[in-house]
Amino acid sequence: MKKLGILGSTGSIGVSTLDIVAAHRDRFEVVALTAGSNLELLKRQIEEFSPRLVAVATEELARELARTLPPGGPEILCGIEGLIAAATAGEIDMVVAAIVGAAGLVPTAAAIKAGKDVALANKETLVTAGRLIMELVEAHKVKLYPVDSEHSAVFQSLQGHRREDVRRIILTASGGPFFNWSREELAQVTIDDALNHPNWSMGRKITIDSATMMNKGLEVIEARWLFDMPAEKIAVNIHPQSVIHSMVEYVDGCVMAQLGVPDMKAPIAYALTYPERVPTGVKPLDLTALSGLSFFNPDHDRFPALKLAYRALASGESMPAVLNAANEVAVDAFLGGRIRFTEIPVLIERTMDLHQPHPFATIEDVLFADRWGREKAREILSNAEFGVRNAE
Repeated sequence: MKKLGILGSTGSIGVSTLDIVAAHRDRFEVVALTAGSNLELLKRQIEEFSPRLVAVATEELARELARTLPPGGPEILCGIEGLIAAATAGEIDMVVAAIVGAAGLVPTAAAIKAGKDVALANKETLVTAGRLIMELVEAHKVKLYPVDSEHSAVFQSLQGHRREDVRRIILTASGGPFFNWSREELAQVTIDDALNHPNWSMGRKITIDSATMMNKGLEVIEARWLFDMPAEKIAVNIHPQSVIHSMVEYVDGCVMAQLGVPDMKAPIAYALTYPERVPTGVKPLDLTALSGLSFFNPDHDRFPALKLAYRALASGESMPAVLNAANEVAVDAFLGGRIRFTEIPVLIERTMDLHQPHPFATIEDVLFADRWGREKAREILSNAEFGVRNAE
C-alpha cells in the first residue's frame, strides 16, 4: 500500500491522480491533500478519500472548511506551513507535486529533504532551482518521477538504454491553438481564444503557457535537469496530433518514441507505480484510425517564448527563475485583460534584460530571484507606456 500526499489536489493533475487512486484502492492510500480555494471540490475529495491532513491557502479558508466538515475529520492547516506539513507527513511514501507555478518549489524541496519520493508535475520546481533540487534528490536518496507527458515519454524511451548513447531528446509540442496564425492574427487573440486548447484539458495558466509555447520552453529547462542533458541536446518538434508525446534519438540513428492518446492519467499512473503498469481507463490508441503524423520546427519569431527559455538556460542559474517569475506575472496580466497575448513574451524579455544572472547556494536564494523577477515585471507592467510602445 503506497501512501500519498497530493499537493494541488483540486487541479487537473490532482483530480486525475485521485481518479487513479479510486480505481486502485488496494494499492494507494491518501494521507494528505492540499488545495488553494476550491473548497467544494476539496470537501468532496475529503469525504471520498479520508485524508488525515489537508491544507488550504489561507486561515480564513481553513476556518470555512472546518465549519463544513463533520467532527472527527482531518487536521486542517493553511499557508506555506500547511503545504510543508502535507509534503512531509511521516507516513507518506510519495508526494505528488501538482501545484502550478513557483509556489510548488518550497513544499517539493521539503518533501525531498524528508526522504519522500516525488511524482513531479510542477515543472517550475526544476525550472527555478534545477541544480539545487537534483542535488537534494541525490543527497537524500529519493526518486524523482516525471509526470509531464513529455518528460514521462522521455523517461519511458530511456528505459533499457544507456544515457551515453543518447544523441538528443526531442520534446513534442501540439503547437497550441495558434500554430497557423499570422503575426497580425496573434495580436488580436482573446482570452477565450487562448484558453481553447485543441488537444489537452489543462488549467488556465498552463493552457496560456501552451498557447505562447512558454510551456515547452519550461519543459526544455526541466528536461535539462531531469535527464542531465545540455540544452544543445534537447530539441522541440511541433506535432499537432499529440500522439507521440516525446522521443529519444540515439547515436546509431534509432529513435524511441512513446505514443498514446492525450490523457494525463497514463503518465501519472506510470509515476505512481513505476516500474509496474496498471489499467488507467485511458482509451487505447487506434493506430489504424490515424490519418497521419506530422512534425514541424517551431517558429521562434511568431512564438519567441521558446527562444527566451533557451536564452535563460544558457545565461545562468538565476535567469530561469526570473524568466518563470516574469511569465507568471505576464500570464496573470493577460488573463486579467491588462495586456495583449503578444505582449506576454515582451514583458518577459524586458524583465530578463534587466537581470544579472548569479549562482544559487540555497532555496532562499531562488525565492529571492523569484521575488525580484515578479517585482521587476510588475514595475515594467505599471509603466503607462508599456502597451503603447508595443502597439507601434
